[in-house]
Amino acid sequence: MNNRAGSFIWNLRQFSALAPTSRVVRLYPLEFCRSKIVYSNGSPRHLLNHFDDQVQSSVRNLFQNALFFKSGDDSQTKSLGAITALRVSGLLCPRRLSFDSKHSPVCDDGLKKINFHHEASVEVVRTKETKPTPVSWRKLSQECNSLSDVLDTFSETPTFPSSNYFSAMWTIAKRMSEDQKRFEKQLMFNHPAFTQLCEQMMREAKIIYYDHVLFSLHAIVKLGVPQNTLLVQTLLRVAQERINECDEKCLSVLSTILEAMEPCKNVDVLRAGLRILVDQQIWKIERVFTLQTVMKSIGKDAPFSLKRKLEMKAVRELDNFSVLNSQHMFEALASMDHRSVALLNECSKTVIGNIHGCPIKMLINIVQSCRDLRYHNLDLFNGIADYVAATFDICKLKHVLFLLILFENLAFRHAGLMDLFMKKVVDKPGFLNVKSLVSILHVYSSLNHLHRSQTQEFLNVTASALTGCLHHISSENLLSAVCSFCLMNHFPLAPIHQLLQQDLVDELLMSDNKERNIHKLHILAACLKLDDVPYQKAADLALPSSPSTPLHPNAKVAEVLSSLLGRGYFSENVQLPHNYYIDFEIIMDSNRSQVLPLSDVNVVTSTDIQRLAVLCVPRSTYCLDLTHPRGFLAMKMRHLKAMGFHVILVNNWEMEKLEMKDAVTSLKSEIYSTEAPSTADVNFQSTC
Repeated sequence: MNNRAGSFIWNLRQFSALAPTSRVVRLYPLEFCRSKIVYSNGSPRHLLNHFDDQVQSSVRNLFQNALFFKSGDDSQTKSLGAITALRVSGLLCPRRLSFDSKHSPVCDDGLKKINFHHEASVEVVRTKETKPTPVSWRKLSQECNSLSDVLDTFSETPTFPSSNYFSAMWTIAKRMSEDQKRFEKQLMFNHPAFTQLCEQMMREAKIIYYDHVLFSLHAIVKLGVPQNTLLVQTLLRVAQERINECDEKCLSVLSTILEAMEPCKNVDVLRAGLRILVDQQIWKIERVFTLQTVMKSIGKDAPFSLKRKLEMKAVRELDNFSVLNSQHMFEALASMDHRSVALLNECSKTVIGNIHGCPIKMLINIVQSCRDLRYHNLDLFNGIADYVAATFDICKLKHVLFLLILFENLAFRHAGLMDLFMKKVVDKPGFLNVKSLVSILHVYSSLNHLHRSQTQEFLNVTASALTGCLHHISSENLLSAVCSFCLMNHFPLAPIHQLLQQDLVDELLMSDNKERNIHKLHILAACLKLDDVPYQKAADLALPSSPSTPLHPNAKVAEVLSSLLGRGYFSENVQLPHNYYIDFEIIMDSNRSQVLPLSDVNVVTSTDIQRLAVLCVPRSTYCLDLTHPRGFLAMKMRHLKAMGFHVILVNNWEMEKLEMKDAVTSLKSEIYSTEAPSTADVNFQSTC
């Protein structure tokens, strides 16, 4: 015993002499250990006295398994080596300190090996009996069938780390239906052990591995724990403080967490830290999945320079893209609001070439991202629409309808898919509700699409469905549906009669969308007067004037007309009844062989003249293929014809490309043509 005490004091002196600092273990309330540097400026005896004063009762236990030794070679007495192995359960310390038994200490007195195993055997046995065996989250998720089972396991034998329990609960929750998940979450919040688990998680946050912190936070957020709770905010703060420990796996998890959380102070700070970290480590990212996850989480307000770096990194990795990577790249770019045409074009080719077997939800995400990025790729859209049309019978109608809505936002009209959906509406109108009906009418009226053989049947079915919804439809939905029917030149009297009730009109004029509602009511009034609808009440409809913006006629077209006709032979920016404007008006004889000066119009009778309306239209008035006019332009042309005009369409983007001589020749052929206007341009119908 004296030899042991002497050896201990000798080693303690050498340790104090050689090391400027000593590493002491600080024990936390739940027996979790973390190392702390304590600077010692006193003698070894002072250090020993300090231990005696503070933890006299636990000195033996603390140093029981601490092995101090010096080399047996006398020539190396100054090069003292010390190995400290604190006997802390592996359950409680994330980083275990150990040593090989081969490196046993050798003392000066010739004793080659000091063995404390016999003395510690009793305590080791006691430790094995009292300390619970750690259970991985995978095993927990396999053995437990509900969230409450996991909490019951924790309450019986809580083990370290607590992150395993949260990860197991989220794994189990993912296997449940939405209704079952909602019920189990409520039981979880009411479980008596849940609060204890949350408190233990907060105490462990600063000592467990960083990836365990992130996995816990991810599971907690997904389990529906409110974001403003102390638990979530504590883990956010810990994630901020330890963000430098982030490796590529942690970077992916942290990005997923931020993507799922609402903005708040701690989330914003953590996202700012993530941006700095990504900016520093972007070229070290090896996995495309991690890169895309980061792109989804950095936010639309991230610096443009960082977005460009991410884009360049993705372009470098194009050869390593899988089909799934190409599909997800659309969403990644849309999430950070960065339109990279090079990436989108390459990924579009991959999507088109591997579209068979692609889930329709993935196709919807791709089209939705294209809409958000304002990316128009006719080949991509045609490929997606062709595939959905080929698999139409196995697709859910709600998915097809959502895809058609997105296509309408992109001004893309696929005749085959729209015909199939129209036929389904005619054959099985039972699936129509107010929301789907309003959406269907908007899509088909906006894209100016009706199938020749099913037009009237489709209009009758949808009008009947709308009539059946009149007792519970809102005034704005009713206005939208009726306005869509007006664009399609169809006028169901029952919905129109209810819409024009004074109380509904007043409600529309008092809503937050007043200007939009006034515009739609003016469309309804114009259609009822110009399309020969037998409904007299429209004449009594008093509406506020619609805020209209006068046109700014195309300067090049004005120059062409001046060169072709001369000044005084055409009018610019002409306002017509029903809030219509035309860019240029030309008066010709009835044979359209001679242009009449404006001064002679009052002398000539209306039967002897032909009025021409020249409309300078942008790309947005056409569908994406630039050959089919959209609904509002088709209705305007129909109404101008009813007012006695012959309509000439001048495409702005084409006119700008032409030389003056070619522009004069092109416009001259349109003005002096004796062919009747195409019914496909005037009437609302498909040009399939």
